[in-house]
Amino acid sequence: MSVTRLLVLGAVRQHGRAHGYQVRNDLEFWGAHQWSTAKPGSIYHALKQMAKQSLLIAHEVAPSAAGGPPRTEYELTEAGEETYLELLRGALRAHDERIDVLTSGVGFIVDLPRAEAVSLLKERVEALDAWRAEVLDHWTPQSTPAEWGHIGEIMRLWVHNAESSAEWTRGLIERLESGAYVMAGEGERSVEVLPEGMANPFG
Repeated sequence: MSVTRLLVLGAVRQHGRAHGYQVRNDLEFWGAHQWSTAKPGSIYHALKQMAKQSLLIAHEVAPSAAGGPPRTEYELTEAGEETYLELLRGALRAHDERIDVLTSGVGFIVDLPRAEAVSLLKERVEALDAWRAEVLDHWTPQSTPAEWGHIGEIMRLWVHNAESSAEWTRGLIERLESGAYVMAGEGERSVEVLPEGMANPFG
């Protein structure tokens, strides 16, 4: 799963057309440079690579009156749209990826219809419950906890993470089913990530 691809495609899509600096600025505004691999260099590289792969269209825009080189604006192609949605769905249903994958998916979850987002999150809960059961049934030592030694802490960690992640996911499902957020197809919504007047915590 390429977090940088998901983030860059999502940022471009949000604006319709966006230049590299705008994408970088958005992702830094969201703090992605802190919690993901989407650093400035990788953002510009991803834009150029995905344009070569026909996931993005590169539009050369005339330079400003102040001078300087032409600025390139990017726009998703049909293939880019399909790739973006595939990455987004994968990020939401996966239970065994890094936390930045889920973070990116949740950041763009409103780009999906409500019913689909709920369905993907339910898949995630099922996978987490299955993983927890596997750890308990096949990985956890059969002796008493006191005899596990420090290795037993690994199994406790896995079980704890599976339980807490499933609990959080069920909470998000409940909020979505109760009508939280404006999802795809439900009307206009702002392209801004933070509410108006709220300071950027990463600024």
